[in-house]
Amino acid sequence: MTKEKHIFDDKRNVKRVIHLLWIICFLLVVVDFLVHRHITHPLERIPAFYPIYGFVGCVLLVVIAKWMRKWLMRSESYYEQEQNKTEPSQQNGPEHVDS
Repeated sequence: MTKEKHIFDDKRNVKRVIHLLWIICFLLVVVDFLVHRHITHPLERIPAFYPIYGFVGCVLLVVIAKWMRKWLMRSESYYEQEQNKTEPSQQNGPEHVDS
């Protein structure tokens, strides 16, 4: 059985996609200077406001997620420990009661 080769198995294709994304981001920043925008908020007057806003938003999401991970993360055996505490009778097997 041969393993089927996909388009992203080749590292050159991955690099091409990353370069293409960089080029698209650069072009979008350039277009931001060329297109007239209807400004409704004073912060929108800052050149390249939306790309900066998006980048800062993504960075904040990652930083907040890392911070939340510290107090939300549980050990790998967390659910096993909880099950052992709440259901000790099932460890020995089911009990049969004759009526």
